[in-house]
Amino acid sequence: MTKTKTDTETKTETKQKKLQTNFDYDAIIIGTGPGGEGAAMKLAKENKKVAMIERHHQVGGGCTHWGTIPSKALRHSVRRMIEFNSNPLFNPSEKKVKLTFENILQHTTKVIRDQVRMRAGFYDRNYVDVFHGSATFVDKNTLKITSEDGAEEFLTADNIVIASGSRPYRPDDVDFNHPRVYDSDTILSLKHDPKSIIIYGAGVIGCEYASIFRGLGCKVDLIDTRDRLLSFMDAEMTDSLSYHFWNCGIVIRHDEEYESIVASDDSVVLTLQSGKKMKADCILFANGRSGNTNTLAIENTGLLPNSRGSLEINNQYKTAVDNIYAVGDVIGYPSLASAAYDQGRIAAGYMLKLPTQAQLIEDIPTGIYTIPEMSSVGKTEQQLTAAKIPYEVGRSSFKHLARAQIGNSAIGSLKILFHRETKEILGIHCFGENAAEIIHIGQAIMQQKNGGNTIEYFVETTFNYPTMAEAFRVAALNGLNRLF
Repeated sequence: MTKTKTDTETKTETKQKKLQTNFDYDAIIIGTGPGGEGAAMKLAKENKKVAMIERHHQVGGGCTHWGTIPSKALRHSVRRMIEFNSNPLFNPSEKKVKLTFENILQHTTKVIRDQVRMRAGFYDRNYVDVFHGSATFVDKNTLKITSEDGAEEFLTADNIVIASGSRPYRPDDVDFNHPRVYDSDTILSLKHDPKSIIIYGAGVIGCEYASIFRGLGCKVDLIDTRDRLLSFMDAEMTDSLSYHFWNCGIVIRHDEEYESIVASDDSVVLTLQSGKKMKADCILFANGRSGNTNTLAIENTGLLPNSRGSLEINNQYKTAVDNIYAVGDVIGYPSLASAAYDQGRIAAGYMLKLPTQAQLIEDIPTGIYTIPEMSSVGKTEQQLTAAKIPYEVGRSSFKHLARAQIGNSAIGSLKILFHRETKEILGIHCFGENAAEIIHIGQAIMQQKNGGNTIEYFVETTFNYPTMAEAFRVAALNGLNRLF
């Protein structure tokens, strides 16, 4: 016998459905880094009611406060000091300018302050509500925000974007509470002036900080758990970086794993599994990162992060729960601030149900802010060789460019990889000062359609002279001369 619903039951269900769609916000975004900002701005411009949740006192996320912005600001200060000391025009005496880590943090602090002010203004002008506190899921539409004083507030939304970023990986057997043991977040709290430092992990962060500390005059031991630096980059470029590190006194130890890290009042001793031991004033542990999902009570939505705290998403940045999206470092690769912002915008477009098939561009540029810089877009020689694609190489050396000679930045080179038959540009790789800027000239041509992407463009166009952009013309001529 089929049971018929009473009028009261039907009215109750209708009321519940109505309540379920009566959310506080169209979207709530957890995290105010690049991914969260990209999503928030796109939604706000479409007149959606948006809330941001930031667990720290100021907006900007790890990118602004501990990651991308601080490390690049530190690098800039060190690079300017090196430039001044090496230029006899400005420093004719033997006495060199000496800065400490605490000195260069002053410029970094100002940059962070300016970035926070600017980004807070974005949210204010676009009527995005910002809540400061820790977010935890109650269910897939409800979040609890717990402020620092313990006060709790509940917010609901039709859609939720997880843009909570990542944090440095911290193994349990390393005492990160010790004042001489740092990770890439806490290194900005360094107060003493170390004469030596061990950097464990030779990824992007490890290599960048190796440059910074060596530029300050520190003895640097860089421990690489792999067989070569930055193996995802073109081998010729990373070989150039390795040589430059060796030439400036950085000791690199490849294929090593730590056995123990023991810190005392005045030093740190690192013992490697190979039996090697080394001692330094402090250690920077920079070996991987984990997605910030551990404090979100995400299990209340049915989502399950992987072992590194990352979330799986589809091509619309939607998780396994239909109204929850994830962007930025919390989804893993490519873990770039530039890509995170675009991911946020793309996810917002799908949330808005706009007629879009938007995806990240295939060739995402990579910038490594060592001293000198490295930058890359497209395929490497190793990838093209493995795929049996007939390519040729065009090279230019910075030391032959008038602009590099004028600017006393002759270290570096540009390499263009192109198809032997079609002349299509397949990859561009640059090592040297301002490499991350220079690479975008080539990237713009690579994005051209209908036959516009050929190496011949660089020969047929006219560049300002003298400029670093001229490296593309020199490399293009060099490559075309190799054809027969």
